[in-house]
Amino acid sequence: MSLVGAGPGDPELLTLKAYKRLLTADVVLYDRLVSDEVLALIGPQAERFYVGKAKSSHSVPQTEINQTLVTWAKQGKRVVRLKGGDPFIFGRGGEELETLVAEKVVVEVIPGITAASGCAAYAGIPLTHRDHAQSVRFVTGHLQHGECKLDWQALTCSGQTLVFYMGLSNLEAICQALIDHGLAPNTPLALIEQGTTQHQRTHIGSLQQLPEAFRQGVIKPPSLVIIGSVVSLHATLSWFEANGADAVGFDEGKHQLHQDAKASKSRE
Repeated sequence: MSLVGAGPGDPELLTLKAYKRLLTADVVLYDRLVSDEVLALIGPQAERFYVGKAKSSHSVPQTEINQTLVTWAKQGKRVVRLKGGDPFIFGRGGEELETLVAEKVVVEVIPGITAASGCAAYAGIPLTHRDHAQSVRFVTGHLQHGECKLDWQALTCSGQTLVFYMGLSNLEAICQALIDHGLAPNTPLALIEQGTTQHQRTHIGSLQQLPEAFRQGVIKPPSLVIIGSVVSLHATLSWFEANGADAVGFDEGKHQLHQDAKASKSRE
């Protein structure tokens, strides 16, 4: 049984171990944020089950996912639980692992590149930089009981970068709370749509500007929110969108992955 991080979208960002598990899996349960390019690498023998979650819409309850993993693993199937990004960063991988360990299922965790590091790198935004930020915080943007229960004062400290996962729908409330607790309205903010994929778009603005762009429907999910001085480096360091996906070998690499997968299957 394998809990596998699928990374932020680009199939070439999969670890080699994750790629091998996809080729040999009997059953794959995958989330909403796993890209089509990664799903295309799953071996043809595998049964696929979508168990994704969107805001206020869970295709399968978490407790049912946990029990399904246990049931199939105990049947001797090679089960892959495939999660966007990394299983242990806002991926509920810890909950699933707890269930599997309690049921004495032999399990491994294969980390993935989390959205914060993957999307920031492809947008040319270093999460830390000697001249801008000496720390970085990963924060969930989900509301609990209708409000963001966060230590807003700590989030407004200087010399740090904030990364909000799942924060797009609550972007206005997040930005306003940060401003209310002392962060300057012109603090740089980036919204990265479909990061690391050929459809990546990076929107640069400020705490004051970008919520309005979202209200107007300019920005669509899935998007990652990055706040802080490091965002200003995007203008000069944006290599992926500046070069274009083809220029950095995206298509060639994806083609090679498919060729490798076909070769592996032909030897079985």
